[in-house]
Amino acid sequence: MAETTAERGASPQGPGAVRLTRYAHGGGCACKIPPGELEAVVAGLLEEADGPRPRFNGELVIGLDDGDDAAVVRVEGGRAIVATADFFTPVVDDPRDWGRIAAANALSDVYAVGGEPLVAVNLLGWPRDVLPMELAGEVLRGGLEVARAAGCHVAGGHSVDDPEPKYGMAVTGLADPERLLRIDGGRAGLPISLTKPLGVGVLNTRHKATGEVFPQAVAAMTTLNRDASRAALAAGAGCATDVTGFGLLGHLYKLARASGVTAVVDVAAVPYLAGAREAVRDGYVSGGTGRNLAWVVPHLDPGRFGEEDLLLLADAQTSGGLLVAGEIPGAPVVGELVPREGPPLRLR
Repeated sequence: MAETTAERGASPQGPGAVRLTRYAHGGGCACKIPPGELEAVVAGLLEEADGPRPRFNGELVIGLDDGDDAAVVRVEGGRAIVATADFFTPVVDDPRDWGRIAAANALSDVYAVGGEPLVAVNLLGWPRDVLPMELAGEVLRGGLEVARAAGCHVAGGHSVDDPEPKYGMAVTGLADPERLLRIDGGRAGLPISLTKPLGVGVLNTRHKATGEVFPQAVAAMTTLNRDASRAALAAGAGCATDVTGFGLLGHLYKLARASGVTAVVDVAAVPYLAGAREAVRDGYVSGGTGRNLAWVVPHLDPGRFGEEDLLLLADAQTSGGLLVAGEIPGAPVVGELVPREGPPLRLR
């Protein structure tokens, strides 16, 4: 991939430069609807409707039940279709970097269930009377660049005139229905591996407030989870999820709850991007991170750990890594799954 402004370590801001993050009320996956509110809405969709069930094409293998990262439908020929969609407001000011990050994040949902992306369509909201369309072109160019690196076609999409810029993709992929990574597949005795360091949320919040560019955050967010997903499948793993807007604690809570186990986090083993802890200490914490922490606290034994560690563990990530129930090469082990004992989350 071509080197971008952020990767060169320079500020994209110059005379007349547009700061995209100033046009968004939040940034990246920190803009997600709070997990508690979202689950309450989705729960209503799971209630059985009166009358006979319609006949569907294919068998729904992964759906709404546990909040997996993508839907999976088994079809003829021993294959499964994976479907997902993800979009968000600007997380960085550089439009091409934003496009790259959003595309990597959307593709991640396919990798998180053990699939391979096949085709994507763009989802674009743009304030056409406020921001030049040339910037929208750069966003789309960044998304195309990452999709091509993933071997995924990009075929059109949909755009709307929107008062707030938004971009992402709807992605369709393929998977082996007998070799999936499911959020409910965790078993006691398995280690927990994390394939990317945490901290992009607080660094992005600092970037939005100050304009300072963090190349390490951009590099993490634009790294595909393809290799991590393939490594997890090769190691025989059957349980994973990606770490995005609900933070490590939020996504691990969902995994532990769905799997009927307790997840124990070895706090000292969790990796962070350079500058993340300093950003928390300086107060650059998004509202999404605070909501994440409030949601998991009733289900968490924090042990001896205080607010700084808890905020970092709940930090709303954008295009984060995979949490895998199992050990895979190159990824640190950050805890283990044990039989359900007390709350589903425990720190040590």
